[in-house]
Amino acid sequence: MTDHLLVASGLTAGYDKTEILHALDLTIPPRKITVIVGANACGKSTFLRTLSRLIAPSKGQVLLDGKSIHRTPSRDLARTLGLLPQSPIAPEGITVVDLVSRGRHPHQSLFSGWTRRDDEAVDSALRATKTFDLADRPIDELSGGQRQRVWIAMALAQQTDILLLDEPTTFLDINHQIEVLDLLTDLNSARRTTVVMVLHDLNLAARYADHLVAIAGGRVHISGTPEEVLTEETVRHVFGLDSRVISDPTSGRPIMLPIGRHRTAVIDDMGDAPQKERSA
Repeated sequence: MTDHLLVASGLTAGYDKTEILHALDLTIPPRKITVIVGANACGKSTFLRTLSRLIAPSKGQVLLDGKSIHRTPSRDLARTLGLLPQSPIAPEGITVVDLVSRGRHPHQSLFSGWTRRDDEAVDSALRATKTFDLADRPIDELSGGQRQRVWIAMALAQQTDILLLDEPTTFLDINHQIEVLDLLTDLNSARRTTVVMVLHDLNLAARYADHLVAIAGGRVHISGTPEEVLTEETVRHVFGLDSRVISDPTSGRPIMLPIGRHRTAVIDDMGDAPQKERSA
């Protein structure tokens, strides 16, 4: 694996005449898991799509190893950087194995056909996502959770050094959410793949991230370790929510407890017995 450096510099981008990102700067740490969080419509998905060249910035640039991604040949970029977008659409009637096999297209050329290495990559991706038994079934017949795992399998089959995922746990129950995030952690540990993903669940983000990024209003509000980023001040600024942040007794990472209007107790600073508090 190569330590590719992905950098957003002064990134301004959006859709039509609507500007979503505003002079955003961020360096993605190589071989780490970076998780991006933020309120709806803050620019998380737009940022990921701009990093992958699906959206061209109006100002600034995305640099891969010091070179603009817009100057990188498409096939070379696809061998280095993979993207699983939000709510992808599969061709009608395509089977699971055929869809996952499409992840190998960047590795094909006019002079080299399908190889044993391609078979091994597809097989490994299917088994890792527990979709091997679904290989011959049409995508149209699968549940939302099964489809999501198949899309992740396609991204894994691409075997890129950098993997971008926009809400990869969408449609999954909590058990499968954990399986997917554990899988991405294993991928990062075994192959040192740089993983960048958008998550809605702050507590899962803090548990799995090496590097946590909070975006607000199209800009990076704060980035750093989960302990540095997931604070009560950050939750209040980014999400407009009052909360308590305590240490997770299982992982040692911070966890966020939202404070709603209809509450009867709060946990003290040490996470001990709740103290009564009346709702405002």
